[in-house]
Amino acid sequence: MKATISITHIDTACVLLEINGYRILTDPTLDEAGKLYYHGSGSFSRKTGSPAINDSDLHDIDLVLLSHHQHKDNFDIRGKAFALTVPIIISTEAASREISGITGLDNWESIEIKTPKVPGLKITATPAQHHPWWIPEFVAGKVIGFIIEFDGQENGVIYISGDTVYFKGIDEVAKRFRIDTGIFHVGSVQFRYLTGFGQYTMDSKDLIRSAEILNPNTVIPIHHKGWSHFKEKETALHIAIRKLPALLNKTIFLSSGIPTRLN
Repeated sequence: MKATISITHIDTACVLLEINGYRILTDPTLDEAGKLYYHGSGSFSRKTGSPAINDSDLHDIDLVLLSHHQHKDNFDIRGKAFALTVPIIISTEAASREISGITGLDNWESIEIKTPKVPGLKITATPAQHHPWWIPEFVAGKVIGFIIEFDGQENGVIYISGDTVYFKGIDEVAKRFRIDTGIFHVGSVQFRYLTGFGQYTMDSKDLIRSAEILNPNTVIPIHHKGWSHFKEKETALHIAIRKLPALLNKTIFLSSGIPTRLN
């Protein structure tokens, strides 16, 4: 039987993905706007947006997929506190060493999750490059994306990029998986006072290139507003995609707080 899938954008890269009522929360960011945060290696930014759904209104979350734990725009104070109430958190091996209760995965490692709501549910970690090519990985730290597989997927799997620029690891994802829905972290994160115009997440050019290579049936950009370190404006992202009718026709721009059916 075909699964019922919906997605609700909450904040930054935090979305609620519901598959047959099984509730997956990604990269929990649930703090209100206004605070200045330190992300490590000399990087600071201010949160300028607030979550569309408060943590007090999030109930019965079954699983958290955390692309990385070290940056507050993916795992802020209230987001972390909330995540630690959820039965299963899957993240990087580094996160599992630092935070009790997290299951860590390395690139291409998988874990099967038993639930009657989604038979055959399997999560696979995919590689991500959360830094400009000339900067070593340890500066920003390890990040992963995710493949979500389950029985009955007819048109491919769900892919969540995690915080990454376009790099050859995305080509490898395309070789290994047929993508139905691609959820991409964009926004062109930059810390110009530290590393100039070096990007730590995709801009619209990277998104377009990744979409060409992965060829998903549905493209969903997230992680592009709500923080001062996002340097590509949402309007610029829209303009770039609208220039490509084939991409525009399969792109969904989520309205925060409003569930969107994916099938």
